[in-house]
Amino acid sequence: MPDLRERVEDDRGLLKKIQLHIPGFAGYRRREDLRTADNLLRIQLADRIVKVKEKVEGARQELVRNYQVASLEPVGGLVFKLTELDGRVRHAEGGYSGISADIRVEEVELNKLYEFDLALFDGASALLAKADELKAAARKEADAVLAAVDDFRAVAESFEDTFERRMKVITGTEVA
Repeated sequence: MPDLRERVEDDRGLLKKIQLHIPGFAGYRRREDLRTADNLLRIQLADRIVKVKEKVEGARQELVRNYQVASLEPVGGLVFKLTELDGRVRHAEGGYSGISADIRVEEVELNKLYEFDLALFDGASALLAKADELKAAARKEADAVLAAVDDFRAVAESFEDTFERRMKVITGTEVA
């Protein structure tokens, strides 16, 4: 996966390049570019979660075709959870640090935030794999579906826990 931070830097226009040479403004410009890269990365991550949701909805349709009505509710809960995760990732805090912010997120922390979001792609890939397993289980008996739902939930909870820790770790506000 390409590093979006480099792409954002390469795509700087003339005005942004000039801003890098103005004392006091150069740091602001670099931080804004890092925030932009992080935002682009989170949008891609949210789009991947939408793909996972589509696969889970496909599994739900497979359950309907196979008349496994009892399994529809737990799979529907997964669709709801994925919709929630998509919104949280897509609209998550991007490390903005205004003039009088309570907690300032500087360039080092923004780089950590970007790396943290990049690591979440592994979690999204695991969710995609579990969605495929769920769809395969939908063609089997109800016990296989419920086991696949439990496996999917465990991976989704791990992804969500990691995502929730994201800003706490970066800002140093996580309580042990």
